[in-house]
Amino acid sequence: MSFKTTKGDFEVKLFGKDNPVTVSNFLENIENNIYVNQKFYKIINFTQISFIHGGVNPENEFYIERKQHFNKTSRSIPLEIKFKEEIKPRYNYQIKNPNETKNLVNTFESGSIAMVKNGKNKSSSTQFFFVTNKIPELDGRYSVFGKIIKGLGVLKKLNKEDYIKTVQISN
Repeated sequence: MSFKTTKGDFEVKLFGKDNPVTVSNFLENIENNIYVNQKFYKIINFTQISFIHGGVNPENEFYIERKQHFNKTSRSIPLEIKFKEEIKPRYNYQIKNPNETKNLVNTFESGSIAMVKNGKNKSSSTQFFFVTNKIPELDGRYSVFGKIIKGLGVLKKLNKEDYIKTVQISN
């Protein structure tokens, strides 16, 4: 899939096999055009890493839903994480023991995309964020459902004035 932004484009590979609920929800959001012309509403910069939040700003979520006739029954979906030895992902489960993270299929790496948390064991149904570096401290606490495979430099240039022009699903 391709994100077209005011700073350029980047491509994201989604982990649908490992995060089917999260990816399905995200694709539905794209098909409903809820990310079109949405600002990157929060950018947190630290020395070694940045968090770039996108999607529907929680302050405007109700307005967007009404404007787009977007019929989400809930503002949250289950937290979804996948372990290497297990066939299905775990839902509404957050890792508490750091030793468990070594068995995760998807972890936070440079360019990872994850859903914003909405409570202890839930993810937002519309808000997501990218990270610019590896962050093992977050592994097992968020649904990491994809990664930038081309154009990571564009992500690193984004600021709060930038926005998503469109998100296009690749065939």
